[in-house]
Amino acid sequence: MNSEPFDVRHRSRALTEGVERAPARAYLYGIGYSAEDLAKPIVGVAHSWIETMPCNFNNRVLAAKVKQGIRAAGGTPMELNTIAISDGITMGTPGMRASLVSRELIADSIELVADAHCFDALVTISGCDKTIPGTVMAMARLDIPSVMLYGGSIRPGHFQGEQVTIQQVFEAVGAHASGKITNQQLHELEQAASPGAGACGGQFTANTMAMAFEVLGVSLAGSSMVPAEDGRKLAVATEIGELVMGVLRRGLKPSDIITKPALENAIAAVAMSGGSTNAVLHLLAVAREAGVGLVIDEFDAISERTPLLCDLQPGGQYVATDLYEAGGVPLVLARMLEAGVLHGDAVTVSGRSIGEHAREATETPGQPVVRPLADPLQPTGGFAILRGNLAPEGCVVKLAGHSRRRHVGPARVFEGEQAAMAAVLAKEIVAGDVVVIRGEGPVGGPGMREMLAVTAALVGQGLGEDVALITDGRFSGATHGFMVAHIAPEAARGGPIAALRDGDEITIDADTRRLDVDLADGEIAARVGAYEPVPAASGHADVAIGKYAKLVGSAAEGAITR
Repeated sequence: MNSEPFDVRHRSRALTEGVERAPARAYLYGIGYSAEDLAKPIVGVAHSWIETMPCNFNNRVLAAKVKQGIRAAGGTPMELNTIAISDGITMGTPGMRASLVSRELIADSIELVADAHCFDALVTISGCDKTIPGTVMAMARLDIPSVMLYGGSIRPGHFQGEQVTIQQVFEAVGAHASGKITNQQLHELEQAASPGAGACGGQFTANTMAMAFEVLGVSLAGSSMVPAEDGRKLAVATEIGELVMGVLRRGLKPSDIITKPALENAIAAVAMSGGSTNAVLHLLAVAREAGVGLVIDEFDAISERTPLLCDLQPGGQYVATDLYEAGGVPLVLARMLEAGVLHGDAVTVSGRSIGEHAREATETPGQPVVRPLADPLQPTGGFAILRGNLAPEGCVVKLAGHSRRRHVGPARVFEGEQAAMAAVLAKEIVAGDVVVIRGEGPVGGPGMREMLAVTAALVGQGLGEDVALITDGRFSGATHGFMVAHIAPEAARGGPIAALRDGDEITIDADTRRLDVDLADGEIAARVGAYEPVPAASGHADVAIGKYAKLVGSAAEGAITR
């Protein structure tokens, strides 16, 4: 950070000052801005409000409060809206191809507006899985004083006396196919599982990334786990509006915050919380946007030295609102500090170090959500990075919520998610199988769909502990079981997963960090050479997704477009 006084109008002067800018001022006067407003720093307030999902449904309300805070602290807010795709709603359909694509478009759109309109600072408000990393990627690209506010988690639903989330609905589809629940029970569950605004309640991708970015330092410590419909969230939004003006006056930029130690902190938080494997993809992407060297194998080293302490769904019992009541992300920070996996001097948007926030954590007496360091759920973190003759560039295996470290079994190979789902619902998968879903990578999908419908249906059928699944696609944060994703290179780019045939013996070994098929190298090469990818199902987004497929890189590097 520069020790010289920071010009709080370092960008907006070019837009609003001088005789030649009279036309620009005239436009702005016409929609309600005053000369006094235009003499103040201009702060963008970017969000993904949309009526297609609960995750971002409260963003406009939060934006209004953020704007109040900005005005009270001496700035002029300008609100902008970008897009969002619901993973949960599009899951299992061709529309799911748009999800990861949307992350890039969200980042592009915020970057374009903030740059073109010369914002001095930026607040981004996010809710669902791809809006969260998308907004932070934009912040990293722009490198202007910025703060990210997470819209918050949904409260849990209640069904038959138990707390439920959307995870239980996906698993109920498999249970229904097996005759374990009735049509009426399924209907009653789906009516109860998502009772309002906010992102999915478990430590799925949204809450994982919200936690990761609070630990990274781009969100205010203690802000993320305040639930979406808790009245305190409105006060937090106002506080964020005031905070960004302080960030601007200090000249604190994302490049000051998104450092290698801070990214390592974020990775450790994901490992300690049993978070989504999507965090690997998104943190790699943020690192690349920020120009910070980070490779996929570093995730493994950090996870290996980080205990799993958070008993959160999908592998555990509790949800984000329970974590909030227990002490929130600061409590996780305190455990990280105690475990020696926190770089405590990393700076945050508050201007204070992450270690200071960790030391100020308050733990609710007797809370069961975050285990003591002496009593971990597992001695190491919730994921591992594997390589082998099926994944030369790497892949991610989820280890939270089950005890298996090794699985050997015959391949059941499917071209795309729908074919696999049909086999699962027809009860064609048996104990011991390794379900292989290929053609779902960033290029092959295109768009790298999540396989939650398939994995949840397997769990719902009672096969969660007896089968494994590997894919060049992604998993939802709600996925649990012995599942391997992000296999790179993907099939569409000549990856060895393209060589697999039914019956091939596959070994997944978390202890040796290997994913292998029992085939000679020459046989693998010959089969890959003969492989013809199955074209993705046609849809109305073929132009947008086709552009993405031509530009996107490997999942092992964050699947960013360049």
